[in-house]
Amino acid sequence: MNLRDLVYGLYARRVGGRLDHDQVPKHIGVILDGNRRWAKASGGSAVQGHQAGADKISELLGWCSETDVEVVTLWLLSTDNFDRPEAELIPLLGIIENTVRQLASDGRWRVHHVGTLDLLPARTQTVLKEAEEATAGVEGIIVNVAVGYGGRQEIADAVRSLLLEHSSRGTTFEELAEVVSTDLISEHLYTRGQPDPDLVIRTSGEQRLSGFMLWQSAHSEYYFCEVFWPAFRKVDFLRALRDYAARHRRYGA
Repeated sequence: MNLRDLVYGLYARRVGGRLDHDQVPKHIGVILDGNRRWAKASGGSAVQGHQAGADKISELLGWCSETDVEVVTLWLLSTDNFDRPEAELIPLLGIIENTVRQLASDGRWRVHHVGTLDLLPARTQTVLKEAEEATAGVEGIIVNVAVGYGGRQEIADAVRSLLLEHSSRGTTFEELAEVVSTDLISEHLYTRGQPDPDLVIRTSGEQRLSGFMLWQSAHSEYYFCEVFWPAFRKVDFLRALRDYAARHRRYGA
């Protein structure tokens, strides 16, 4: 261990030691941004950047477990990403599939897919379904893997699901209009039954949501981190939690 690593370790322990676990967010959403730029800066390929980003996920979940986080949503592939060249997209899907398999085999996480399955290749769909089934009884952190996910698409899918459900019951449009509410729509989101994210972290320095959990993040706190996702460190994570704990969430009061 060199001097830099020693100093970093001491600083991380100092930040972690001052963290108030009663103020830790229960649900954290993470926009894993900057894989390609990290790779370019280090002379690697986009695929190498995506693999490095995937390798970082297990570290993040370990940190979340240490700090009593209960739900983590990881944005792995957006609906916009389907516009990328096949030479990048196909290997990226393979990396995501391997990552989901590893999460399921770990034994500590309950994997849940959020996104539109129909947009994904059959093999990817199978991997996601099998991971959910295999971890359904796990008591650990719920890990939402957002694959083929778009915030507007989620809201559209929720409204479609709501309409189909009530149509099957014979509910008229007039009757539905009388009862429709934000709570009713929430029951049809990909994350139904889960708490909304308290904190959304985005790496790489970009300061926008890009459509991430548009409905659920109405009252979320945001933390924008300058480092690229593969270079995200435990101290960066702890700083995000410390920053969150220092804020006063008034919900409009």
